[in-house]
Amino acid sequence: MAKGVANARSQYRCSECHHITLKWVGRCPECGTWGTVDEVAVLSAVAGGSARRSVAPSSPAVPISSIDPGRTRHFHTGIPELDRVLGGGVVPGSVTLLAGDPGVGKSTLLLEVAHRWAQGGRRALYLSGEESAGQIRLRAGRTGCTHDEVYLAAESDLSTALGHIDEVRPSLVVVDSVQTMSSTEVDGVTGGVTQVRAVTTALTSYAKGGSSAGVAMILVGHVTKDGAIAGPRSLEHLVDVVLHFEGDRTSSLRMVRGVKNRFGAADEVGCFLLHENGIEGVADPSGLFRDQRPKPVAGTAITVTLDGKRPLIGEVQALIGAPANGTPRRAVSGIDSARAAMITAVLDKHAGLAVGARDIYLSTVGGMRLTDPSADLAVAVAIASSSMDVPMPAAAVAIGEVGLAGDLRRVAGMDRRLAEAARLGFTSAVVPPGVTSVPAGLRAITATDIGSALQVLRNISKDQRR
Repeated sequence: MAKGVANARSQYRCSECHHITLKWVGRCPECGTWGTVDEVAVLSAVAGGSARRSVAPSSPAVPISSIDPGRTRHFHTGIPELDRVLGGGVVPGSVTLLAGDPGVGKSTLLLEVAHRWAQGGRRALYLSGEESAGQIRLRAGRTGCTHDEVYLAAESDLSTALGHIDEVRPSLVVVDSVQTMSSTEVDGVTGGVTQVRAVTTALTSYAKGGSSAGVAMILVGHVTKDGAIAGPRSLEHLVDVVLHFEGDRTSSLRMVRGVKNRFGAADEVGCFLLHENGIEGVADPSGLFRDQRPKPVAGTAITVTLDGKRPLIGEVQALIGAPANGTPRRAVSGIDSARAAMITAVLDKHAGLAVGARDIYLSTVGGMRLTDPSADLAVAVAIASSSMDVPMPAAAVAIGEVGLAGDLRRVAGMDRRLAEAARLGFTSAVVPPGVTSVPAGLRAITATDIGSALQVLRNISKDQRR
């Protein structure tokens, strides 16, 4: 063979972990995932030759300072809570992946997005591969999302879907869902790894080069049983923005959480309420996570948690009882059970509260999940309040991480937490040492350990009853 000629050989690569094998296998030997090993062609040079060659670029490279930053700007969707997570809105030519459990409200939210987009004088196209046009029309009528500039097509073939986009020429396209789209040019079953990757690649290429201004695309993605986005992990790398739509079926609260964002912060959270007539954003969700009552009761405590960059008021409720059969029971909802058990042991050891041998029931209000260690002190205060049957002050918040030695530790974002507490009318905050910046109208009381924190709250409660 002549020098400099390259020949092609085959390798097999896993789309999940990128492990390479010399022959095809049904299950990746590295990560153990089934059906993710695909054939890839690799060029190899022979006899010292090289397979590399230069190609004249279609557009020359330019200095980065000469590029107008205004070319990549956000356009508001009309839903402030979603714009918050997106970093200000959607960007022309961008591709956003919205993933969530079935029935959580993804289609309802995106139909509302298309409606608000059309109300702003722009055209939107809703492509559905899961539902018929009649089903979507019924939902649109129920939620009030009927607008002449919202176009609808029930289509699952990729080429036909791109034809719809060329014909309608929208500035926003919603694809519901990417797992139901298929391409006749690629082998594999609909929803499989190969098809999903090929469809996403084609849609991404079209969004970034389909027209002079680009078209913004929002793709709906399915999730697996463990909550991960279904399909290859490379799917998340292909798109510009990845959002997770979360919510409990027993609650109307929904949250859109940013996971990846090339145009803004990736740790923002948007709050929504899903009801029969559609979905609405909640600009101030702190009231949803706090139980409203005329006077304080024993077994409750208020804290301020950070979900991404967003401070939220949360209420912890505790109930202490005598064990029925001699074995203490633990029931926890919205709080990490292992962390609750640790706080119980700390109270028993360092605060002198004999709660380890009693039944303990812990819960949050409004379906909130408190995974932030800053809620440790509030959990401890709620348990102690229920054990001693002493109501804690209604105008006080408890913020801090509890260590195994009973000490209190500072947590990140204390300034934002205290500012949120002051904004909502709280007057006192029990915090660990080291807090220097306190907003006006809020008194920060320092406690070094769990015992002194409980004593501080008892003193505040006595002063308020006088």
